[in-house]
Amino acid sequence: MFNPAQPTLKARIASGDCIAVSWLALGSAALVEAAACAQPDAIVIDMQHGLWERRDVEAAIGVVPSHIPVIVRVAENSATAIGMALDAGAEGVIVPMIESVEQCRHAVRCAKYPPHGIRSAGGVRPLLDFGAYVKGANHIAVMVMIETAAGLTNAREIAAVVGLDMVFIGTGDLALSLEIGAADGSKHAEACAQIKRACDEVSVPCGAFTGTTDAALQRRVDGYRMVVTANDIDVVAQGFARATAALRSSDSARPAR
Repeated sequence: MFNPAQPTLKARIASGDCIAVSWLALGSAALVEAAACAQPDAIVIDMQHGLWERRDVEAAIGVVPSHIPVIVRVAENSATAIGMALDAGAEGVIVPMIESVEQCRHAVRCAKYPPHGIRSAGGVRPLLDFGAYVKGANHIAVMVMIETAAGLTNAREIAAVVGLDMVFIGTGDLALSLEIGAADGSKHAEACAQIKRACDEVSVPCGAFTGTTDAALQRRVDGYRMVVTANDIDVVAQGFARATAALRSSDSARPAR
């Protein structure tokens, strides 16, 4: 949970290191706690495509120690969605489907209190010590997702928006928007590289969603600044699949009855 007296996320972004995150979509605070025990660089709670309810988000963020920043991928680019995530104790937000400078500016303003933005004052956690929280709120990180053809076209202008901390490429939706099939990996890689170059030109970090550990390792080598090392859906599904397959593979060794 975000400690406004000891913020960590913006410092990690500024360090130049690649942030390796665990991505949680299944709506389970217990899984978030287990992920935190692995000491990832950060945890992402996915409220856009995940199964999260408001109380569950509050509970999940509460079990994460403050030295592990929690980022929420919000459901939409709105003051309500962004404010709710931050009120729950998130240290950063990822705002999806950003296609223009105006949309990006709106996301930044929604994450900041007046006079720099339009975020409403409230929330159980901020109100525990609102004065301290407001001072620390300057350290909340705002990230936006470029994941459409329009976003790709406007990538440099989006990345240059004042107050933006990182561009995060939604690799799956980008492929859908550009109508790139699974067999055309080179075209997809070039689209991602084009977004990263646009970010590099204005000195803004660029991350990318990665579906496998190997992909995360490669993106890190390529200079991307945030990658997904594990997501709960795959970890759980693959764990069950491996266990079941291992038992079935040993069926032939069982003594006959």
